Amino acid sequence: MSDETPKQTPEMDEETIAFAQRVFQHARAGQVQELGDLLGMGLPPNLRNEKGDSLLMLASYHGHADAVRLLLKHGADPELANDRGQTPLAGAAFKGDMATVQSLLDGGADVNGRSDGGKTPLMVAAMFNRVEIVETLLACGADIQACDAGGLTAEALASAMGATEAAELLGRSA
Repeated sequence: MSDETPKQTPEMDEETIAFAQRVFQHARAGQVQELGDLLGMGLPPNLRNEKGDSLLMLASYHGHADAVRLLLKHGADPELANDRGQTPLAGAAFKGDMATVQSLLDGGADVNGRSDGGKTPLMVAAMFNRVEIVETLLACGADIQACDAGGLTAEALASAMGATEAAELLGRSA
């Protein structure tokens, strides 16, 4: 008997890669049953792909509130940013999916969490004129006076992006 660890074969590597791709596709597609089964078997809830996107980030970005709730229930970190510094809440705010935003907030996401560049979810929602999400984030305690790395508030960012409804709402709420 040898104490050496057996070397992996190329076939095993390809199988592992294919499995990982299926797991991330389950998150992208919101396949709750498949994710639940895998999480129940010990799949790490904070598994990340080559871009640093966690399962929660992918489910959030693609608007799958049920998958988001499942991943949070299994211990997924709502503040785990990807390699571009984006958080799941900022991703959901960008996409404009209210149900996912609410699931993340209910699951402990930081309403004032910052991504690279200092942008908060409120800033992201405002920039893309996601008025309902702006209202929800404000109701949950989002800091309307917070500034990004360039010194701009959510209202200023919304104005710069031509998101007039969000800018007006923020102006009235300040």
